[in-house]
Amino acid sequence: MTIPFIDMLRTAERANGSLLCVGLDPEPARFPGAWAGDASRIHNFCAAIVEATADLAIAFKPQIAYFAAHRAEAQLERLIARVRDLAPQVPVILDAKRGDIGSTAEQYAIEAFERYGADAVTLSPFMGFDSVEPYLRRHGKGAFLLCRTSNPGGDDLQAQRLASVDGRPRVFEHIARLAQGPWNTNGQLGLVVGATYPEEIAQVRALAPTLPLLIPGVGAQGGDAAATVRAGWRPDAPIVVSSSRAILYASAGDDFAAAARREATRTRDLLHAARA
Repeated sequence: MTIPFIDMLRTAERANGSLLCVGLDPEPARFPGAWAGDASRIHNFCAAIVEATADLAIAFKPQIAYFAAHRAEAQLERLIARVRDLAPQVPVILDAKRGDIGSTAEQYAIEAFERYGADAVTLSPFMGFDSVEPYLRRHGKGAFLLCRTSNPGGDDLQAQRLASVDGRPRVFEHIARLAQGPWNTNGQLGLVVGATYPEEIAQVRALAPTLPLLIPGVGAQGGDAAATVRAGWRPDAPIVVSSSRAILYASAGDDFAAAARREATRTRDLLHAARA
């Protein structure tokens, strides 16, 4: 029986007292000691991080490009299976940012949910609902739509106003309304909003009061963890605050896993305090 993605999030939030999503973006050049530069160690490195932080995370988020670039897709499959062994209650969000339509989108959904066994996937909604619907046919599986991203270039499209829609909302506000409303056909839709824009996190939350928000940008990208939680967290609407490099590379030595645990603990506690 498939446990719905949002139920998994809420269970992990309660069990681990956490809003922290551990991003898995392995860069072999930054691996410690004898592993440095060895792409065959991607699974070993990430599995050590997962083992060290399994009781601290609301989710794990592997970024597919960091695996595919090194022909490590098979290692990604093994890694997600390892997460299932170590932390079966913690969901896996495949950060893929797919955005195609029709039969191609169906194949991407097979990749995310059957090949890799992810519980949710990130998507680009630029091509409209056709590019989202194939994922929502999967009972209990989640999808996060790019809405207000943390990169400066996000303004090029996301902050533009729509003249033909009532009130002339910005593009990201229109996406939030669609996700809260007619697009959420399986009840498992969420939005990606960058931590570098806390005011706009609050605006998205007002437009999408019940959706989970995936919020990257805390840690190495400089997002304010406390401001992020105050803007987005609600008791009945989970937020998933992602930190990757600050945790993965907290130490360049053989103590990398212990250092990752310390940094993850610090970030989890900071987020928890802001929630209170």
